[in-house]
Amino acid sequence: MLFIKKRNIIVLLIFVFSTLVAFSQVKEVNKNVIKVLARPHSSHKIMLRWGATTPMSFRKLAKYGYSLKRYTISISGQTLSKPIEKDLGIFKPAEPKKWISIIEKNNNAAIMAQSLFGESFDVEGVGSLQGIINMSQEQEQRFTWALYVADQDFEVAKLAGLGFEDLKVKSTEKYVYKVFPLVPKEEMKIKDGGVFVGLQDYQDLPKPLDLAAIFDDQKVMLNWNYAIHKNEFNSYFIERSEDGVNFNQLNKLPYTTLNSGGRIDTKRIYYTDSIQNNKTYYYRVKGRTPFGELSPPSDIISGKGVKVLPYVPKISSKKVVNNNKSVVLKWEFLEEGVEFIKGFELNKSNKANGTYKTVIKGISKGTRKIQYDELDPTNYFTITAIGKQGNSRTSYPVLVQPVDSIPPVKPIGLEGKVDSLGVVTLQWKKNIEPDMLGYRVFKGNNAKEEFSQITVSPHLAITFYDSVSVKSLNDKVYYKIVAVDRRYNMSEYSDVLVLKKPDFIPPAPPVITSYNVKKETVNLTWANSQSNDIAKHEVYRRVRDSIQWNLIATLPKDTLHIEYTDWKDTNVEGATAYQYLIKAVDDSNLQSINTKHTTIEVPRFTLLKGIKGLNTYVDRTNAFIELFWKTVNKEAIVEIMIYKGKKDEKVSLLKNVLPSTNRIVDENVKPNNIYTYILRPVFVDGSLGQIRKIEVKY
Repeated sequence: MLFIKKRNIIVLLIFVFSTLVAFSQVKEVNKNVIKVLARPHSSHKIMLRWGATTPMSFRKLAKYGYSLKRYTISISGQTLSKPIEKDLGIFKPAEPKKWISIIEKNNNAAIMAQSLFGESFDVEGVGSLQGIINMSQEQEQRFTWALYVADQDFEVAKLAGLGFEDLKVKSTEKYVYKVFPLVPKEEMKIKDGGVFVGLQDYQDLPKPLDLAAIFDDQKVMLNWNYAIHKNEFNSYFIERSEDGVNFNQLNKLPYTTLNSGGRIDTKRIYYTDSIQNNKTYYYRVKGRTPFGELSPPSDIISGKGVKVLPYVPKISSKKVVNNNKSVVLKWEFLEEGVEFIKGFELNKSNKANGTYKTVIKGISKGTRKIQYDELDPTNYFTITAIGKQGNSRTSYPVLVQPVDSIPPVKPIGLEGKVDSLGVVTLQWKKNIEPDMLGYRVFKGNNAKEEFSQITVSPHLAITFYDSVSVKSLNDKVYYKIVAVDRRYNMSEYSDVLVLKKPDFIPPAPPVITSYNVKKETVNLTWANSQSNDIAKHEVYRRVRDSIQWNLIATLPKDTLHIEYTDWKDTNVEGATAYQYLIKAVDDSNLQSINTKHTTIEVPRFTLLKGIKGLNTYVDRTNAFIELFWKTVNKEAIVEIMIYKGKKDEKVSLLKNVLPSTNRIVDENVKPNNIYTYILRPVFVDGSLGQIRKIEVKY
């Protein structure tokens, strides 16, 4: 370790961070996790890269190491019931002495060694990178640069214990590679990482896309889309050719987004090259992966540098003439620049930053005024000075708007429909005004609320598509449109179009709130469904414990009360338990979800006999009264309830006896009293039988 004891590595502008790759992204990470990448290779191997997510976990793992295991999950497409485990080894940074011969010729290895073993770590930058690479804490510097160089050099990553090539793999198998931390849990908890991959997952690397170039005076700015391949490439190499066949690499070290001169673009990366004017150059780029693989080259783009014309025309005045149909434009151009130009061109667009079309060509270089006769409601004009060497300069645009205050007529014929997925199709008749710009569409969720505009800019067609939620509580949606001309004059609103949404939401269920049974009739009261689109309520009934519900009544919406409905069921039988269920049905024939049913016991309409021949015997000498009777339907009777009371007073239960009992003796009697006795049988089904009553004078 002493060989780098006091060594500081100075990294110049040729080196920058790569912020595109999983390991070299520097973010605030709350958890200590091992992240793993895998890449099958065409040469029958699988390359692996891993790394920590925090500076402290990186330091601990560098000390204790990583354990790599492979689990065979499937063979020939068949998933194994028990994965086959294979220990691929323990990985730690190589000993310091193994780095000595490498660091003198490999800057990446030198930075990695300093990150792992150096007593101090000082990475300096220049220019716009200074604030990025000048980190406040040394541990973060070590962590960041170690992961950066591991991304840039796979051999260095393997030497640092952060990479591995598995050569013993089969094309018919798929694997899960797991990287486990060997840091003791009492020191730090670090979550293991893994990746699922097989040789059949190999794909050729894509080529970089959308290479573009802006050729200028003795320079060219290249740019291309890096975001689409940010998971494949962490850096790029730029190549140039003078014949379109033989290309030379321009950058010795990998080029990343932070080399882009401070430009902020979430999708594109920029590169500037110095060139000679009037000479054709060809460019292409190649992507580079964290495993050191180079992609196929991008499409070739070519062009020439051109000398900038030093003189620029300036439009000095504009005047609308000929009843707002024409404009006269005047411009200025320095006399000393006339010898460098061939003439002028007039350009027109309907937007300041839109595409300009040349409307008048071949204007002589001595002309400073011209009339244009085909004005639109909105016009932007520029004058271009055409250089003799093929270069040109264009003036700033000026706006010309003829007066127009007459709005389009009110749109008519608005109609539409909503399909089952909630897609709305609107159509209307086309306005005939020649200066029509388009239509604005407005939408509301109910008739009384303020409509909101749903078109960002005027809609050109006479068909418009929208979408609505078919599961919202509103069952209708409202639309209206206005026509807009090119001067942004707006017509009156069209008539409001009301569209009914497809109904997939069942109505709210009614709820039975009370009931009673009187005179062979079940009286039900329920709270009506409060859904807006109710068509009817349906009453269902079944005998308790049966399966089939029977529809016994349908109550249309106009027969229901506002909140509650009272209803009578007169078709019932005694000694029967019924279950009732009320359903709401809406306009789309959707039924409410079943609520808990209500069970109602209907008693017998006529009471059964159980007692006959009730008589008494009075023994005043021995002071008791004996009751005796005959019992009928004994097999259907559970018990006999005997009540006693004094005349003109309430009776109370004296005792319960079995149906086999036909006499009792009451010794709790006193002289000069009249006693009332009542006997009532209780049947097996819980119903009560006819009573027998007798009075005894004692």
